[in-house]
Amino acid sequence: MQVDHGLTEMRKFVAPEFIFGIGARKRCPDYIRTFGGGKVLLVSDPGVEDAGWTEEIAALLRQNRIPYALYDSVSPNPRDTEVMKGAEFYLQNDCSMILVVGGGSPIDCAKGIGIVVSNDRSILSFEGVDNVPVPMPPLICIPTTAGTSADVSQFAIILDTGNSNKIAIVSKGVVPDISLIDPETTKTMDMALSAETGMDALTHAVEAFVSNASSPVTDMHALRAMEYLALYLPRVINKPRDSTVRSGIMMGSLLAGLAFSNASLGLVHAMAHSLGGLLDLPHGLCNSLLLEHVSLFNFDAEPERYRRVAAVLSRRALEDIPLQSTPHVLKEALKDLRELLFLGNSLDAGAIDETTVNKLAYRALNDPCTVTNPKDADTDDLIKIYEKILHRKIQK
Repeated sequence: MQVDHGLTEMRKFVAPEFIFGIGARKRCPDYIRTFGGGKVLLVSDPGVEDAGWTEEIAALLRQNRIPYALYDSVSPNPRDTEVMKGAEFYLQNDCSMILVVGGGSPIDCAKGIGIVVSNDRSILSFEGVDNVPVPMPPLICIPTTAGTSADVSQFAIILDTGNSNKIAIVSKGVVPDISLIDPETTKTMDMALSAETGMDALTHAVEAFVSNASSPVTDMHALRAMEYLALYLPRVINKPRDSTVRSGIMMGSLLAGLAFSNASLGLVHAMAHSLGGLLDLPHGLCNSLLLEHVSLFNFDAEPERYRRVAAVLSRRALEDIPLQSTPHVLKEALKDLRELLFLGNSLDAGAIDETTVNKLAYRALNDPCTVTNPKDADTDDLIKIYEKILHRKIQK
């Protein structure tokens, strides 16, 4: 066993209460009563409504005579304007708590609404770390995707529509009160969403493990998350409605969330946030394409840690992977997984000019996730990585 240099360092860890398992979503009326009852703001989005989960939970509230108001004006990359309208809707309807049913976008929007109604300021003013002075109203999450882990994290990512830029709000004040994690809700995801959110979860685990803010606690969660995801993500292609497969991916997502919420992330997420903000691209897809290239860029800063990542993802024994072979093994493992999940190797982002790429790199360098990346990077480094996934689209 290697010497662990993080054992004597004092650290703070945050996580919400959570229930994991089939049927967990049906416990929401109990927790609404635990938090004092009152009128509930039910947050969701059109996709989750189409899948039937929003109405199922709404029916459960009606059966238990719990008053609610539905707010479903949430985009895939939640906007600041949607948060502010949601906060106004919350106040107009005299709500006293928030219940969110959905993936990362509705959950982040719900967090934003909670921040605004408690602090009475624009959501954009809370960007950064520990900038939420007054806690949110009670927040109950029922996640319907296995990937973002917004339901257990102290992160909220909101799109600043004025600047086409994603902001990160990082605070224990945005950790939900409870997450009801029910793998059954993920059975209605289509294959593209299953793949993209699954790779988002894997990116959380890898970045948390190599983060310069990692610890024995986050390492344990990150490594186990990678094991679950390496085992079950390839199986979801052929068994999309298998309860064991969906539960395995959901557990991997949960553990990855507990890891990154406390160890933070790195350049993959910083660069994906930039792509999502400026070009409105799917977050999980951006992560899946960037992970290979950022990992190879970071390798010399944390070779032994990436060797352990390579062993887990290739499902080989650590002793069978010489250090000098690690970059190749890691690259092939990630490439094989992407191809198995039909995620390809480049982004279809249209024609991208040099000015846009420079702006992408500049914004990524100023993202909070860059701080915990294991290796320092400059604008040229990021441009080179962007060009690897946008190379067919860039106009000089």
